[in-house]
Amino acid sequence: MRPSKRAPDEMRPVSFERGVARYAEGSCLVKFGNTHVLCAATLEDKPPPWLRGQGRGWVTAEYAMLPRATHTRTRRESSSGKPSGRTQEIQRLIGRSLRAVTNLPALGERQVVVDCDVIQADGGTRTAAISGAWLALHDCFQWMRSRSIIKDNPLRDHVAAVSCGVCNGDAVIDLDYTEDSTAETDANFVITGSGGLVEVQATAEVAIFSEDNLGAMLALARGGVDRLVQLQKAALA
Repeated sequence: MRPSKRAPDEMRPVSFERGVARYAEGSCLVKFGNTHVLCAATLEDKPPPWLRGQGRGWVTAEYAMLPRATHTRTRRESSSGKPSGRTQEIQRLIGRSLRAVTNLPALGERQVVVDCDVIQADGGTRTAAISGAWLALHDCFQWMRSRSIIKDNPLRDHVAAVSCGVCNGDAVIDLDYTEDSTAETDANFVITGSGGLVEVQATAEVAIFSEDNLGAMLALARGGVDRLVQLQKAALA
């Protein structure tokens, strides 16, 4: 039995609340159980310097964890002068995931930055951030269309993400911190609404994993992302 008493294919309660940041062009508060992430999208009317003159835009992300998002206070990374390696890896993953489903030339020479701030952490912060960031980006693009900044929605598909792992020899989905900290294998899957794989991260933490383990986790992840995409669509309805 999992510590949370969930079935192997059972995710935590998931919710998406749009429009929670008054001044952002698009925003979403996403909750995966006790993991809560605020995603806010900002339009910048110019591309990054290295992209100027190329006739296309860019979508990027920044990720941060509030000091008391965890059981003990975590020092703000701004006080150390630079983000940690973990933070850089996660924000690059979020950016890649959003760009995978965005028609960048349709943006023109503009950039959208999606800030993902973890309010409360209980495992799966990066997967929750990706799933909520898509909604924040969607609403930013809708804001742009309503003001005739762009003609068409640049989003080509949904994208969402979920964690999976091998615990006590069994594949399970959507690990909370208690489970994640003791898992034999830890994995994250980023998948589009049409089923395309954007990124797969899988690491043997305690023991090596087999192709069968990987296949079982992927099957769970596909089911989980299908559910997340349906919840994204419901949030837009």
